[in-house]
Amino acid sequence: MADHDDLRKFISELAVVHGRVVLSSGREADWYVDLRRVTLHHEAAPLVGRVMRELTADWAFDAVGGLTLGADPIATAMLHAAAGTDRTLDAFVVRKAGKAHGLQRRIEGPDVTGRRVLAVEDTSTTGQSVLAAVEALREAGAEVAGVAVIVDRGAGDAVRAAGLPYRAAYTLADLGLVA
Repeated sequence: MADHDDLRKFISELAVVHGRVVLSSGREADWYVDLRRVTLHHEAAPLVGRVMRELTADWAFDAVGGLTLGADPIATAMLHAAAGTDRTLDAFVVRKAGKAHGLQRRIEGPDVTGRRVLAVEDTSTTGQSVLAAVEALREAGAEVAGVAVIVDRGAGDAVRAAGLPYRAAYTLADLGLVA
């Protein structure tokens, strides 16, 4: 539980920004949770990997990733947290749109075709971004084991309605925030 408590402290101290903002969903809020301040932090990033691996330890998957940019550091942290354990884990990046040059791949990294994968996101309000990643993964022939986020801002119902298991390491209540 120490990792979980330590990561919550980093989120509260570094990522919660107070002030009027417009979220990617178009909704307005009086605060914003900027998790890149945590997922890209030298002390917090290893905690992200361990907490997210613990959160999903009972799910079977061998690759992790999601829609760039929010998911990228989470997937990398989980990949590194798995190193040296008996469970190997690859990471991938889902582009918002396919490339028009090179290999023209929408999903970068090891091939996900025929693999069981975990879709991740830093924080999610509507589930729109992570569900776009899920759609791209399914189109590429991956089987999506579930969706996991660091902080849930309300996307759980939408993700579950899409037929996917959903977990969050923290709720807004865990962070002392109200929607």
